[in-house]
Amino acid sequence: MKSITIKASKRESVGKVSTKALRNAGRVPCVLYGGGEPLHFSAPELDFSKLVYTPNAHTVVIEFEGGNKLNAILQDIQFHPLSDKILHVDFYSLSEDKEISMNIPVKIEGAAPGVLNSGGVLRLNKRKLRVRALPKDLPDYIIANISKLKLGHKLYTSELQTNSYTILHPDNTVVCQVRTSRASVKDTDLDEDDEATTDEATAGAPADAAAESASESQAEAPQE
Repeated sequence: MKSITIKASKRESVGKVSTKALRNAGRVPCVLYGGGEPLHFSAPELDFSKLVYTPNAHTVVIEFEGGNKLNAILQDIQFHPLSDKILHVDFYSLSEDKEISMNIPVKIEGAAPGVLNSGGVLRLNKRKLRVRALPKDLPDYIIANISKLKLGHKLYTSELQTNSYTILHPDNTVVCQVRTSRASVKDTDLDEDDEATTDEATAGAPADAAAESASESQAEAPQE
């Protein structure tokens, strides 16, 4: 999995005054957990753009002043409710021999026969899946091959399991499916209406003809 580097500076004070000063200076207060005592630090807000505002999953290299580096993953992030500015970020330290849980994006691969041949619509039910694995086995994305999905068929998480990581969802969780499109449903309804109209017209034709014939016979009958 790809990593993003964040330049960090340790915090000497963690009070409200110093936190506000950091934010005013364009820095984000952060905490690193999982390595013993929580480690408080700050980092430039711009360093988070490639980590937060992306659908991709990344690990993080926190690089402190003096060259010390720590590997971590993003655990939690808080935004301002109005401005969407980053207020606080929590990280979790990585260990090579310890499994971690992480949300991994789903990548669609192939073409579904139900879409190509039957006019169906592909629906992606899960854009991300939570997995557990050692840091070295974390994938950049999970491939969902849809080349066998016919109309009405579904792809389940049980079909995506591998030996490298464990998907933390029930086996019957639907990742994606091919559904009937609304347009095709409307076309079917219109066809049925047309057929019903045609049947009604056909059924009424003989009665109308018989009525016309009776009327003509009465008109031609000789008067006494």
